[in-house]
Amino acid sequence: MCGISGFNWKDESKVAEMVRTLAHRGPDADGIFVDEGISLGHNRLSIIDLSSNANQPMFDNEKELVIVFNGEIYNFEEIKRELEGEYKFKTKSDTEVILAGYRKWGKDVVNKLNGIFAFAIWDKRKEELFCARDHAGVKPFYYFWDGERFIFASEMKAILKHDIPRTLNKDAFNHYMRVLYVPEPMTMIENIHKLPLKSTLILKGNNLSVAKYHDPARKANHLSYKKTTSVLREKVISAVGRQLVSDVPVGVYLSGGIDSSVVLFSMTQFSKNIETFSVGFELGEGEEREKFNSDFNLARKTADFFGTKHNTLLISAKDARDSFEEVVSQCDDPVSNPTSIAMMLLAKFAKSKVSVVLTGSGGDELFGGYDRYRMALWAYYYKKMPRFLKAVGNTHTRLSKLDYGSEIDLFAQFMFEKDDKLSKVISPSIFKQDTHIKKYFQDRYLSQCEGDPAGYFMSIDQKSWLPDHFFMLSDKMSMASALEERVPLADKELVAFSKTMPRSYKLDLFRTKKVLKDAFKDDLPDFLFNQPKRGWFSPGAKWLRNPDFAKFAKEALSQNYYEGTKTLFNWPNVEEMLEKHISKEKYNLTILWAILTFQVWAKQYQVKI
Repeated sequence: MCGISGFNWKDESKVAEMVRTLAHRGPDADGIFVDEGISLGHNRLSIIDLSSNANQPMFDNEKELVIVFNGEIYNFEEIKRELEGEYKFKTKSDTEVILAGYRKWGKDVVNKLNGIFAFAIWDKRKEELFCARDHAGVKPFYYFWDGERFIFASEMKAILKHDIPRTLNKDAFNHYMRVLYVPEPMTMIENIHKLPLKSTLILKGNNLSVAKYHDPARKANHLSYKKTTSVLREKVISAVGRQLVSDVPVGVYLSGGIDSSVVLFSMTQFSKNIETFSVGFELGEGEEREKFNSDFNLARKTADFFGTKHNTLLISAKDARDSFEEVVSQCDDPVSNPTSIAMMLLAKFAKSKVSVVLTGSGGDELFGGYDRYRMALWAYYYKKMPRFLKAVGNTHTRLSKLDYGSEIDLFAQFMFEKDDKLSKVISPSIFKQDTHIKKYFQDRYLSQCEGDPAGYFMSIDQKSWLPDHFFMLSDKMSMASALEERVPLADKELVAFSKTMPRSYKLDLFRTKKVLKDAFKDDLPDFLFNQPKRGWFSPGAKWLRNPDFAKFAKEALSQNYYEGTKTLFNWPNVEEMLEKHISKEKYNLTILWAILTFQVWAKQYQVKI
């Protein structure tokens, strides 16, 4: 992994400043390239081909192409063999394979790549900049464009080294308060955008174009369920094997759930003496210690089962308070999730032992692991019931919640913070009702979905929540410590195979993640199955009630904390909400954490309304 940066004019000192800003992403080497109409910067975290020959910016043999690249290409050896008769390779790196592939296939090189990536190639022949982001949106690519100046980077903070307005994108703010992250292509700052997943960007002169790239069409899966589980097992093990390519040590984040345990088992087919890492929480009496450490304890049992060298980290409320501002700063764009603290501290801890970790991220979204998918399916069948039966059902509170008007209404019911709560804390001049946010998700995602709600919930999560919330967090929290995080369950070939499966193979009214669990039922310890779905969550509600953390929250959740957001919120209502949460009169974690994260971010980034 690395950090990339650049812009469309020549300025050696400014690109060097951007490189210094991203030093945490790549401490092993850095470099710049400047020419008329282009400046490129790179920070290197050495993972494949540790020699200086693989440093970037990197040129092709003819010195006509130059690349800055962040990520890993897992099938680079395969592509290299295809190109060896036409290109003389001078390194053992995957970076050079992208250059050689671009020289042969042009922009279609992206369809050849199986990996996680964001890169920019300056083509001297065309005086054109070609940029791309991976199929799953694992690696970030931010850019600023005002019609003349084009500035890009792996992190927004590098772009902000330039003299550009730090104006709040009010539309993005309303989306953030609704879904707790900023959906692409927006960011919280006007004129700074995220390149969407599976997209390319071409800049030639003052013409900028963004387009989706498409893989070849794949046939539907006509395999039996039993055969599908067998093929899936082989494909998961192969994906993990591909993603072990590295010239530095590789470990595993072990959460105690099915997904990370599947990844660990698969890794045991290729490696021994595996380092595993998990995080738990220091909690006092009456703070539900067992609940918040259930997966932590399961991870320890799973590590013992597979004989790994298990490393554990416990986080206290003090740790959460001490690291909160750093976490927000590293996020770039605010993402409201208390687990981000655990993610960053675990990455710092793991970095002392390894430079690469594999995780189980993506398994829920690909194979139907979240209970909301199952509940959406219940709602779908409930909607089809005869009126007289629904009339009886509507007298039951839980059943009545399954009734919905349209698909976007059902999606909002599960994923959106509600109008009645948000309207109390956001100033009327800024607040937008959920119809505005619904239209965004309807137009951008739901219009492309087919099948039942469970299927399109998974599809939307793969296109929005996973890249813009979780992958964005995991990249920033890991790269803050120059730790490379890989996600084999989101491997390109595995994602393609998952899309050929019928929804019924993944989940039904009573079971989630069926096909993945059944594929590995004979490989994992019995105690992992039939566990309740907990997800990876942190005791943020407890932290907010800790005296030191509560003191900090009271300071940040007030109109005097930052002049730039003084008129953005209804502060008396926010303060009342905090007091009721601290006193346990009401649970208000979700909205309070979102505002707290935003407040700290806005002050750090000096954003103006």
